[in-house]
Amino acid sequence: MPSTTERLLAELAREPDGISLPRLCKRLGVRMSVLMRELAWLGGESIGGRPGPGLVRVERHGDRDVAMLVARDQR
Repeated sequence: MPSTTERLLAELAREPDGISLPRLCKRLGVRMSVLMRELAWLGGESIGGRPGPGLVRVERHGDRDVAMLVARDQR
């Protein structure tokens, strides 16, 4: 069975314009806290002094937070 990280990346790949965090939680069957941890781990921010891989980002679109993959040339 694919890991949460693999499933998350697959869902984001299906949504090039991004997907709202609540919808992503529902599709993955995980709590928001789990999703936020995964997004933080895969994002570009430093955790424990180590830079993240910068694979995903979360943007505010109006009143929604939307997760999306980061294009390879933007990393």
